[in-house]
Amino acid sequence: MPYTYSTDDQLDRSTNTWMAVGVGLLILMAAVFPLYRLYEPSARADSREAQAASLAAEGATVWEFNCASCHGDTGEGGSGPSLNAKQFLQTATDAQTRTLAAVGVPGTRMSAFSLDFGGPLTSEQIKSVAAHIRSWEDDAPDLPNWREGKP
Repeated sequence: MPYTYSTDDQLDRSTNTWMAVGVGLLILMAAVFPLYRLYEPSARADSREAQAASLAAEGATVWEFNCASCHGDTGEGGSGPSLNAKQFLQTATDAQTRTLAAVGVPGTRMSAFSLDFGGPLTSEQIKSVAAHIRSWEDDAPDLPNWREGKP
């Protein structure tokens, strides 16, 4: 006995309607994606700038309590070198600045500030101090003897 196929017109209409809605949503998503791709890079850049500003602001507080006594309130130098100097900021990368703050400078009074090396600061605090130092770059003075600090 052969199997007979019965149709349900209401079920067919409902299935076709949902398939049409799915195709419409797919086309809408395909059309919206290029618009998203145009908007996203600027949103990411704005977010990066806001994050850098926030990190630098946090770094200003950490700087005040841990670094200013040797390097000056605005990095102009003191018993330690001038870190706001154009020469320092153009040659030292952020990673190098973080490393110097974390492990210190052997043979100088610059001790390690990272918790990992016996200091008082977390890696996030050190990262914020490096961002704070980097925020001086636009207005950095020309100080050829930046390593000497102030007497």
